[in-house]
Amino acid sequence: METRVSEHVIKPADRMTALPTQFFAKLVGKANAQAAKGRDVINLGQGNPDQPTPPHIVAKMQEASANPMYHRYPPFSGYSFLKEAVATRYKEDYGVEVDPATEVAILFGGKTGLVEISQCLLNPGDVCLVPDPGYPDYWSGVALSGAEMSFMPLTAANRFLPDYSAIDQEALKRAKLMFINYPNNPTGAVADSAFYEQTVAFARRTGVVVASDFAYGAIGFDGKKPVSFLQTPGAKEVGVEFYTLSKTYNMAGWRVGFAIGNAQIVSLINLIQDHYYCSLFGGIQEAAALALTGPQDCVTELTARYESRREAVFGALAKIGWKADRPGGSFFCWLQVPEGYTSESFADLVLEQADVVVAPGNGFGTHGEGYVRLGLLTSEERLVEAIERIGKLGIF
Repeated sequence: METRVSEHVIKPADRMTALPTQFFAKLVGKANAQAAKGRDVINLGQGNPDQPTPPHIVAKMQEASANPMYHRYPPFSGYSFLKEAVATRYKEDYGVEVDPATEVAILFGGKTGLVEISQCLLNPGDVCLVPDPGYPDYWSGVALSGAEMSFMPLTAANRFLPDYSAIDQEALKRAKLMFINYPNNPTGAVADSAFYEQTVAFARRTGVVVASDFAYGAIGFDGKKPVSFLQTPGAKEVGVEFYTLSKTYNMAGWRVGFAIGNAQIVSLINLIQDHYYCSLFGGIQEAAALALTGPQDCVTELTARYESRREAVFGALAKIGWKADRPGGSFFCWLQVPEGYTSESFADLVLEQADVVVAPGNGFGTHGEGYVRLGLLTSEERLVEAIERIGKLGIF
């Protein structure tokens, strides 16, 4: 007699079903589908640096990988030499004094820390203040914590900075954490010292912890160096800054980042990571330390490359009649879509008819509607070609 085995139903935890849709996975799927048709797709939709890691960093990794000390488990919170390198870079670049032992946490890329801080600080019922538009992985951490989000609109009229006086007062009563991000993804906006002074004052007044996402901190244009949140007096009392080597040194695949600032928050991040990981491979940590303390010419050259690409793009935009403002930093351009289109309908159109991938602005929040994000992440020739292809559609 045949025995019928009943179907075993796997029910995911509520936190899994509460996660937001992974925006970039959907974008990649659309781009790949077009490329699979044999089309010559120019993908400007993702934030994936296109240049190789500088050779001196690669050489250090090759050398260090043979060190048998690194073939064992590393210290749980990372090697002290990497934390000291982080402190050295912040002292040289920003004049910020940092205790490497207590004020630096090593991360598996900046994204990891941006998700972890919500889990460290937020409970169900708490509120996190989130920029809109903003980096979608902020939402992921909040969802995993079971907390709620209150969005801070970033508008062109306010230079894509949040207006703290406009935050909903009921949400503010429950707010414990706030994300800020300059140079900004997706808008390319930059913040000045006055904004950070307002931010520290706001945090002191409300008790909200500041999480400053400084992923594009090395990429400033027009001779202006981006300002670090930690340069503001009192910043370390109210928050931390997240930095990644992905953009500054073209090390996206290496997954090295750090949180720096308030010692109590750094301790919490180290604690949660003790339960997740056993730190990065030691060879990667040694190469990362060299990146931070070695010659910085590669950073200067990379920023100049992005600025040159920016100029090429805006020259091409002017020729087709697409009006937009130049970004002050990051490697993104934030471009208004033409009248009669939504962010998504325009992005779909240029993919299907011009074989160009741009990221629809509504993927970064409701206030991203009406824009698309374009990455300066291929050669000037291909960037100009992408704009010319769009121009041939006769929309502008």
